[in-house]
Amino acid sequence: MTSGPGVADAVDTVVGFARTLRAAGVDATPGRLQALVDALAVLDPTDRAHLYWAGRTSLCATRDDVARYDRVFEAYFAGEAPHDRLRAVAPPRTSSLRPDLADALPPDGAEDDTSVPVAVPDASSAELLRHRDFAAMGDAERAMVDRLLDRLRLPGEVRRTRRHRPGGSRSLDRRRILRDVLRQGGEPGRLHRQERRLRPRRIVLVVDVSGSMSAYATALLRFAHAASVRGSTPTEVFTLGTRLTRVTAELGHRDPDTAMAAVSRAVPDWSGGTRLGPLLKELLDRWGQRGLVRGAVVVVLSDGWERGDVALLATQMARLARLSHRVVWANPRKAREGFEPTAAGLAASLPHVDDFVSGHSIAALEELAEVVLGHRRAPVGTKRKSAGVDPYRAPGVHPP
Repeated sequence: MTSGPGVADAVDTVVGFARTLRAAGVDATPGRLQALVDALAVLDPTDRAHLYWAGRTSLCATRDDVARYDRVFEAYFAGEAPHDRLRAVAPPRTSSLRPDLADALPPDGAEDDTSVPVAVPDASSAELLRHRDFAAMGDAERAMVDRLLDRLRLPGEVRRTRRHRPGGSRSLDRRRILRDVLRQGGEPGRLHRQERRLRPRRIVLVVDVSGSMSAYATALLRFAHAASVRGSTPTEVFTLGTRLTRVTAELGHRDPDTAMAAVSRAVPDWSGGTRLGPLLKELLDRWGQRGLVRGAVVVVLSDGWERGDVALLATQMARLARLSHRVVWANPRKAREGFEPTAAGLAASLPHVDDFVSGHSIAALEELAEVVLGHRRAPVGTKRKSAGVDPYRAPGVHPP
């Protein structure tokens, strides 16, 4: 069957609709678009209900996608989306298929619209952006960096638990051995071994969103979002400026833009002052003693400017060092030439910090991921090199 004008119009319509969905944040891939065209080959493309439900089941993957899909559908087709219950559709028969719809679909990648600007950095530009300071970037570079930040991972350092699992070569599993002996009537059998189970340590990210960190706060929160939604390491995120705000739930959205919008609504002290000492005390009083910070790897992303009592900050940092497993401080200004830790808050905190790194670029955040994992230690005053780890891949199991 040859393609007719109506078929071509239907394909052009759904291709343009998919482009609009991608611009709105829905991952309408060519494979999902092909599924939509296959569905419309069985259904009636001119029926609004058929078109709505076929697109919704083909192009949407998450709950956030459904909300965006409804808004785009109403705007694109200039009418209210039909939200009535999906009617049963008879199984398609071979004789009723319309292959001309599928034949008229452009090949994979050909439906990309150059009118929708999507920044996809190539290998050379991505390598340059890895070492570029966040504060020195323009809007176009920030858009590309956001895409690179969304791919980062923050795996946690593993720890031994009290529970055991079969395996290993050292410890004998006496219970299994005894059960085998009893089952075999007293005859000795296989010597079973056991080993401790390993679990990743919790990571607590404390992001400074005060005015002195305004050039870096957005990128660091984007990094915190990638750390929260990628991987299986339990991660908690707090922001501090003049108030302490727990934003773990807001960063739980899979879509980065939705998560950042939720954070911006939840944080009332964006680009304000800095009260590190009182807010660290609040963090430890509310969540530290109850176990959220206890035994975790705490990462403080701040430049260390403190307007309040420096002695209080030093006391709370010492308390944080006692409760946590390790304290990592990431200061974006550390990478600047001639940097000295002269800020009063930073100078009072460094004696209680295990690792001191910079967080000014993607490469610095990759180094931070290695430090958090425990493969590369960067204590204050010294640096010890060891085997690196790819922060974009899931970590292997390493002994703590």
